[in-house]
Amino acid sequence: MHAQNCAMHTERSIAQFDPELIARYDTQGPRYTSYPTAPQFHDGFGERQLRDAARASNEEPIPRELSLYVHLPFCFSPCFYCGCTRIITHDLGKADIYLDALQREAELIAPLFDPDREVVQLHFGGGTPNFLDRGRMRRLLGVLENHFTLSRSPRREFGIEIDPRYASPEYVKDLGSLGLNRMSIGIQDFDPQVQEAVNRVQSVAQVEDIMRAGRESGFGSISVDLIYGLPHQDVERFTRTLDQVIELAPDRIAAYSYAHMPQLFKAQRQIQDSVLPDATTKLALFGRTLERLTEAGYVYIGMDHFARADDDLARAQEAGTLQRNFQGYSTYGDCDIIGLGVSAIGRIGETYSQNARELKAYYAALDAGRIPVIRGIHLGADDLIRRELIGELMCHGRLDKKAFGHRHRLDFDRYFVHDMKRLAPLADDGLVEVDANQLQITPRGRLLIRHVAMCFDAYLQQDSSGHGFSKAI
Repeated sequence: MHAQNCAMHTERSIAQFDPELIARYDTQGPRYTSYPTAPQFHDGFGERQLRDAARASNEEPIPRELSLYVHLPFCFSPCFYCGCTRIITHDLGKADIYLDALQREAELIAPLFDPDREVVQLHFGGGTPNFLDRGRMRRLLGVLENHFTLSRSPRREFGIEIDPRYASPEYVKDLGSLGLNRMSIGIQDFDPQVQEAVNRVQSVAQVEDIMRAGRESGFGSISVDLIYGLPHQDVERFTRTLDQVIELAPDRIAAYSYAHMPQLFKAQRQIQDSVLPDATTKLALFGRTLERLTEAGYVYIGMDHFARADDDLARAQEAGTLQRNFQGYSTYGDCDIIGLGVSAIGRIGETYSQNARELKAYYAALDAGRIPVIRGIHLGADDLIRRELIGELMCHGRLDKKAFGHRHRLDFDRYFVHDMKRLAPLADDGLVEVDANQLQITPRGRLLIRHVAMCFDAYLQQDSSGHGFSKAI
């Protein structure tokens, strides 16, 4: 990122929780893991466009490093809150068929990229990636190593999402021996009644055992996921979970807002509306999360991410190099991302692309010898300008208007005249300070940074309904 974004870490780590203000702004909007956002992807972008994008990326003066995202959709049981692409099964044979397909996809995709472009970031997401037993995980990593140049550098980030109910310390140690060095553990909540209601019962001891094994096996970063807004949660109960998590001392904590959309996600129909916390309680849950985690020494990175002060994310934010991609905040956000597997999203140069979202269509494309991309978008000049602007706001909360205009050869206030008008009410509410030289997100506005970014979203202005997006809190 650029020098003017070397934000003051002590100032940026502060976020002011104003429940009345947040309640007024608690409307739907994008999370901006991409810009343009996924609703703008279209079926006019297919295999030919993806091949062209890969070729162009190889021809850049300094080709970017690579990041691999591998989607593993299988789960042994449904978590009722889940909105991910997943397949519930106990049949490990289905994983073998899927691994065959991933191998075919790798055989098609890998030759598009110059072999000297190293994969410095690898992430297994799901679903439940540890649905794969040790042998199958070894096979998958072998496939990737055979087709891509996987980095051996200590700075590489090779991560996996773990469901602790289906992982043993021995399994985690085996993952470490295979070169994985980062893990994300799904906790959501330790309260027994909440766990029963969402069909995800696990103990503190299970999580502790997995974390200990990870530390002993070379996992340099361990993060955990929490969700607020789940059935039966209240402030007192969730505070106990927060205290238990703090005692476990993960490097990072992601505290996500539960988006109840049973009309879209069938599993959520198992959750009764009557046992969900009301809007006031849900807001209080987030307020307590912010309070307890910052008291415990975690830095509020933004959105739903917290990190220890010595973690790479916090250091990147302090240095002005923090990025944002489909995995959230990242120190490797400027890589070209290759998405493998059903529904996986990639970002190559000035494009985004997504694979088939149904397993049948994904398999059919590969059986026909085709890369299974079904939609995407090629960014225009305005998209690229706005992507950079929104990224800088989301990661650093500050924008030097003159420097930004100079980089893009534009007069900032003239180019964004309508956007600045949309921003004016937010400035009046104290979310952002604007002068002739810069935009600065205030402590009061840090928790509502999505709304500041939305002012610069050209597509959102065409459809202001916010349909399909989650609420800000």
